[in-house]
Amino acid sequence: MDNREHSVGSVPIIVRRNAYDDADGDAHEFPVPVEAPIAIETNGIAYAVMMATPLQIEDFVIGFIMAEGLAQPDEVGEVAVHSTDDDRWGRGYVARVNLPPERLGPILERARRRVGDSSCGICGIEGVESALRPLPPLTRASQSSPAAIRRGLDAMRERQELGNLTRATHAAAFCDESGNLLALREDVGRHNALDKLVGALASQKIDIGHGFIVITSRCSYELVEKTVRAGCPLLVTISAPTDLAVRRAQAAGLRLAVVARDDSMLMVDPGQPFVE
Repeated sequence: MDNREHSVGSVPIIVRRNAYDDADGDAHEFPVPVEAPIAIETNGIAYAVMMATPLQIEDFVIGFIMAEGLAQPDEVGEVAVHSTDDDRWGRGYVARVNLPPERLGPILERARRRVGDSSCGICGIEGVESALRPLPPLTRASQSSPAAIRRGLDAMRERQELGNLTRATHAAAFCDESGNLLALREDVGRHNALDKLVGALASQKIDIGHGFIVITSRCSYELVEKTVRAGCPLLVTISAPTDLAVRRAQAAGLRLAVVARDDSMLMVDPGQPFVE
């Protein structure tokens, strides 16, 4: 593996372009996204190891901490990122951050039993009640029109540099209520992309309550929960939701726009979307 910094999102590999009736094919360079382990340490305590694209690691750590309910943005200290090389597997990263002492009790307890390797928010949780703990109700309703959502979708497609290059990453974008794109983050994991976006918005002090989030994935309950905890009133996804995602969104007052395409989308408003 080359000596890249954590601001590089793709590396070239050599592939052969083969037609189905061609046994040899021609050699070409092909860009693939970088995927690396990122260990998150809080106050010197190993908390989680995530597989992610090592872009905007600082944003990722802040957003992950917020999504886990460990601390608020103004309680997160400076994120120090260090790289570590392995001759067999390539490069990994350690992100170290300090939180206030009063936050250490829950961190110690959760770190004791945490075994997760993805930012899904479920690994290491004990019991159904813990997995489906109540979400904070949203305090503001979405004011964005379908036309604004369409503008946001168009802007996101144009700004997906890593996705357009590799065709293998997810993007999470935030748009204001008129559909103007204010921030976008990319990653091999959809949860990671959203964590990066939330962390970036917190660092830039952008009011996430006045706009909407767009994600290039299905509408899973984890993405709903992260969106609600961040305080955003509208989540837009390009694929369909699960029933649990709809139920969790309904309980928190989150509006959903799913199967979002150029010509239409499906709106799921807070209320009673299920057929009795």
